[in-house]
Amino acid sequence: MKKNIHPDYHTIKVVMTDGSEYETRSTWGKEGDVLRLQTDPKNHPAWTGVQRLLNAGGQVGKFKNRFGGLNIKPTK
Repeated sequence: MKKNIHPDYHTIKVVMTDGSEYETRSTWGKEGDVLRLQTDPKNHPAWTGVQRLLNAGGQVGKFKNRFGGLNIKPTK
């Protein structure tokens, strides 16, 4: 293996959005740095399942708004 090509692997402190913290090893920053998260598994919709509604009408409502004035009737 080549020497001196790998980044420094050291201990840092991670502070979650709720203020809880833990120590881990990382290549980010330098020894003893503090990484403050703005988004973490405790508040991100992908992990919590809570999502904001961006379009209350959904895809069908958006379609009706765009093409509702065409007055197309379904064929039998």
